Amino acid sequence: MKNVMDKIGQLLGLCMVICLVLMVVLVFGNVTLRYGFKSSITVSEELSRWLFVWMIFMGGVLALKDRQHLGTDFLTARLGPTGRRICAALSYAIMIVITAILLKGMVELTRISYTSTSTVMEVSMGWFFASGVFFSALAFVPLIYQFFRIVTGRAKDQELIGFQESEETLHPINGPKP
Repeated sequence: MKNVMDKIGQLLGLCMVICLVLMVVLVFGNVTLRYGFKSSITVSEELSRWLFVWMIFMGGVLALKDRQHLGTDFLTARLGPTGRRICAALSYAIMIVITAILLKGMVELTRISYTSTSTVMEVSMGWFFASGVFFSALAFVPLIYQFFRIVTGRAKDQELIGFQESEETLHPINGPKP
């Protein structure tokens, strides 16, 4: 399962790089054309916005896969291993429920907006909102994987606190603090 998630992560990373390169080319090209030649690429702004939204949702899936979501360890760091396991399982269960609600809503929004078109590109707005469906569907994979690792006891104790309040504790500049 981890190999599948790693392959998905590599593919998403590549897609994010492509989105970023296209955005830079579109925006830089449009600015150059506008100020240098009094011309512009009409779809540049709208397509860049769409690429940005898709890139953000792909990054969200990668953050879930690598357990890099934001949080605080104020409470969980003070609990014992059993308390940490319960809090971690509860938080993943809540994330799974919220992701299911998001998926249901985004499928409905995509279906509703399928017939309307974007202003400049004249493409179905369903493609824009499909980014939320894409995120929600793919987010289930790392969420359910991690939830079952916690519930079955395969997650290590240090994995139960997936975030720190300070970056200094993660990456000390001059080695460990005395």
